[in-house]
Amino acid sequence: MKRNLVLEDGTVFAGTGFGSQEERDGEVVFNTGMTGYQEILSDPSYCGQIVTLTYPLIGNYGVNRQDFESISPAVHGLIVHEACSMPSHYQSLGTLDELLKAKNIPGLKGIDTRKLTRLIRKHGTLKGKLVAGDADITAVVEELKSSPLRTDQVKTVSTQTPYHLPNTGKRVVVVDYGAKSGILRELSRRNCDVIVVPHNTTASEILLLNPDGILLSNGPGDPKDVPEALPMIKTILEENIPLFGICLGHQLFALAHGANTEKLKFGHRGSNHPVKDLATGKITMTAQNHGYTVRTESLAHTELELTHVAVNDGTAEGLGHKTKPAFSVQYHPEASPGPMDANPLFEKFMNMMETAKEKGNQLCLNA
Repeated sequence: MKRNLVLEDGTVFAGTGFGSQEERDGEVVFNTGMTGYQEILSDPSYCGQIVTLTYPLIGNYGVNRQDFESISPAVHGLIVHEACSMPSHYQSLGTLDELLKAKNIPGLKGIDTRKLTRLIRKHGTLKGKLVAGDADITAVVEELKSSPLRTDQVKTVSTQTPYHLPNTGKRVVVVDYGAKSGILRELSRRNCDVIVVPHNTTASEILLLNPDGILLSNGPGDPKDVPEALPMIKTILEENIPLFGICLGHQLFALAHGANTEKLKFGHRGSNHPVKDLATGKITMTAQNHGYTVRTESLAHTELELTHVAVNDGTAEGLGHKTKPAFSVQYHPEASPGPMDANPLFEKFMNMMETAKEKGNQLCLNA
């Protein structure tokens, strides 16, 4: 089955289709991870995007039941150099092609993914569409040029109703902007009583749940497309409830304090991004997936301080509040590069909640 990737600048990559036969458009991005294709496909942060994997052979360990980050993938397409049709792994339950067909995701293989990646690095992310080999290229290019990028990704992937993952420890309210299952898994491992709420949940609704802590999740798109989050975050901070932001949650945490964000040329997507802790000088290997960043200079007149930076390009990777029990990181501590370099951030959040509880108990005793 011949299939083309058509970019908005008129570039065409001709290859072979696999997975779903549906024609889909989206922002074309690339991920440099050598493994983790199943997690990438099911990560809600890729909503509306067509993902190019730079590692040349994809699908060699098949698909298993453990590595999904969501039940319903929101990615619009997958591009690989070679798709393995005969995977070999003791946990494998099927092939990549079978997964894409089941989830209605179109795939493209047999193209020069290195050339495509270099094009994106040079020009920045581009809109593209996966179409049949005999499609009218001129008409597709005109369609791409005239259609704006989506702004409703968070609304699309967020839960519509609250749900509860009961446990016996600290109560954590996770605001779902596109939360990965890995985040919920890490909280559950620490016996947290987790309540997941929709992206537009108000501060008053969250406070009625009597949380010990708030986690702002990862998610897709431009943080400025989620303005309803900002007043909620401001109110939560006024209540001195410990807060932890991850990825999009990190960007929203910054915007709520008057900082600014901007779009990166081609984003950070991969599992080998080094990040420096400014307090200790320690380098952590991190997994990342984001197209926007907090502008470091915009922090100057806020209550936030820069705590972590990306070694590769110096962009902001972590923030801490100067007086409140709140912090955030741009990367994913629930993922496993390193393999567990960033995981202790969950312990930091747990310690914050314990300290806040002890202070609250002391205030009650002194009242």
